[in-house]
Amino acid sequence: MGKKSSTYACTECFYQSGKWLGKCPDCNGWNTFSSDTVDETKDQLIFKINDITTKSATRIQSGIKEWDRVMGGGLVAGEFVIITGDPGIGKSTLLLQIANKISENHKTIYFSSEESLEQVKLRALRLKCNNESLFFSDQADIDTIIKLAEKHKPELIIIDSVQNCYMQSSDFSQASQSQLKEIAFKLMRLAKDKSITVISSGHITKEGVMAGPKTLEHIVDAVFYLQAEDRFQTRILRAVKNRFGTIDELGFFQMGESGLEEIANINKYFMQDLNPNPGSALVGFIEGTRPILVELQALVLASKYAMPQKVISGIDQTQVVLIAAILEKHLQIKLSLHDIFIKISGGLKIKGSSSDLAIALALLSSYFQKPLPEKSLALGEINLAGQIKPINYVNMYANEAEKFGIVNLLISSNQKIETHGKATKFKSIHDLLMLFE
Repeated sequence: MGKKSSTYACTECFYQSGKWLGKCPDCNGWNTFSSDTVDETKDQLIFKINDITTKSATRIQSGIKEWDRVMGGGLVAGEFVIITGDPGIGKSTLLLQIANKISENHKTIYFSSEESLEQVKLRALRLKCNNESLFFSDQADIDTIIKLAEKHKPELIIIDSVQNCYMQSSDFSQASQSQLKEIAFKLMRLAKDKSITVISSGHITKEGVMAGPKTLEHIVDAVFYLQAEDRFQTRILRAVKNRFGTIDELGFFQMGESGLEEIANINKYFMQDLNPNPGSALVGFIEGTRPILVELQALVLASKYAMPQKVISGIDQTQVVLIAAILEKHLQIKLSLHDIFIKISGGLKIKGSSSDLAIALALLSSYFQKPLPEKSLALGEINLAGQIKPINYVNMYANEAEKFGIVNLLISSNQKIETHGKATKFKSIHDLLMLFE
């Protein structure tokens, strides 16, 4: 006969013990323990692949498309998410708006550890977040938050912010990194064990990374940064980790009088101030499922220093230096004796070799002080031999550009494209000079 043993669990907080206790050490409840006999010969801790039961991930959608897209189609039940960003960037505003929308169909509790309930109410009324099905609490003790969540069984809880929470039962000092890690672990177990989605805001350091131990990022399922764009009152929601979605998607919001409003077509903002000045080139890049069109600005000046300056913002500096070296090698233009400044409009960061041609054209345009043809988009890769190569997704870029009257594509001679506009094709960087004759 198999060996059997009994375990005891608190019926109030599910604290487990190997023996019966009169008082629960976790919730302090009296006579709350009941026994459960377990056959130790049956190992329930390891399973064969076919014995593991699965269910489709239930997505919690807010109806705010920019948020749902970045989340990977919506939040997942039992997911633990952290939203971080600079102070005053709008984290609390965004989370309150998300809580208000989701509470229309899913039970939601908003825990404010930074503001009083009166302050939260004033902000909620200003943002018109007055859904009667949204619940609020100003509790900051993480043990109390967990007990309330287990009692009321919400589908979503929002904690604003995790750094302002504390644990009276912890052996670590309040606000220490060790206690923060312990708090995060408890929230993670709450999310997984009770299938409650947990979203928390987090502070950011002066270096621009999430405050707290680095292991905090490994505990949570997803980390998102809310960032400000430098020209407009625009906020960019960017994923740096997402176990249930891609990290390539960007969400765009505009700060208005009634909070953050989603921007369905961000290219409209980037296109409105576009001017054909020397050193300016329009380039495209893919973020998730949509093409983004931005202006690449270059400034080339004869250097007055023994070591010419290279100031690059929004794009990989190595890529710019490489393109400048290729131009100098094959066109005999001494860019190494010039200061080079490169900036991506809109405060965005782009990556990938499809911007090689735009970098080369912007540098040449600034060097010769002659603008590129109006309403043109540069798309192409440049190899070390100076040849211009085709890129992927060119038709996606062309269709998006056509919406804004951008009908002239500057591309490789080998690029296959379906477009009703004009295409100026180049075989090598030598052909680029014809634009500046």
